[in-house]
Amino acid sequence: MNTFQSLKYRYNNLDVFGKIITINIIVFILDVALSSIFRLTVVKYFVMPSGFGDFILQPWSLITYGFLHSGIWHLLFNMLFLFYLSSAASNLFRTKMVLNIYLLGIISGGLAYLAFSNILPTSIVGFQKGIMVGASAGVSALLMFIAIYMPDSQIRLFNTFNVKWMHIAIFFVSIDVIRILMGVNQGGYIAHVGGYLLGYSYAANLKKGKDIGVGFERLMDTIMSWFKPKSNLKTVHRKPSRAPKAKGSSDTNDKQKKIDAILDKISKSGYDSLTAKEKKFLFEASKDD
Repeated sequence: MNTFQSLKYRYNNLDVFGKIITINIIVFILDVALSSIFRLTVVKYFVMPSGFGDFILQPWSLITYGFLHSGIWHLLFNMLFLFYLSSAASNLFRTKMVLNIYLLGIISGGLAYLAFSNILPTSIVGFQKGIMVGASAGVSALLMFIAIYMPDSQIRLFNTFNVKWMHIAIFFVSIDVIRILMGVNQGGYIAHVGGYLLGYSYAANLKKGKDIGVGFERLMDTIMSWFKPKSNLKTVHRKPSRAPKAKGSSDTNDKQKKIDAILDKISKSGYDSLTAKEKKFLFEASKDD
């Protein structure tokens, strides 16, 4: 196994948030390489613009900006928090639901940033228009969700003492509000607030028994299904077993039993679980059908 295959194997065995963290790191390295070495600014098509007109031309940026970072410390801070928060939430909730909160937090943060820069009187608040990058809004959503839904949950810092996620959330919300009032990087911190609001709303509704991310999850499942490879094999249906009537019918019954066994295996473990020999047999059977 060469280095690339080894890395690919390790990547495929990561959980969804491990893959997201890896993608963020790879994108950051590519961004640095393209902009510093080759003088290319490809990422400008994926950042979140402050102008509504610019956003209309690249609506995908509402998600893609969350995979870009302005510096190494920005990246490390967000990815470290994402690792701990996703681990804490995934211990109690479905991974897809935790992913919903994270992605919806990024979207909410982007919308808050867009609204703040285009609706509010920026001449009064002193907001400077530009672009936004970073996964902070998604991380903020997860932080607030855990703080509200599991206020007594804790994290052990520096392997020395425990701190409640609720207290960490209060600290960061306070810092963000102060910075907004001081006019420091208002756009970025407004995005944090958008994430906080999403996380709070998700937790409050979930406590009432309502998962507000179900519709978004279905949408994402539909989009992902567009990219799944489709098999070229014809569908082979089960045939009801019949009593042997003529010579050679025994071979036919054996063949059908083998098809049924393969179909059972597909229903339990998926098509990829078949051996090469089983795939070939099923393919031949589909042609004979």
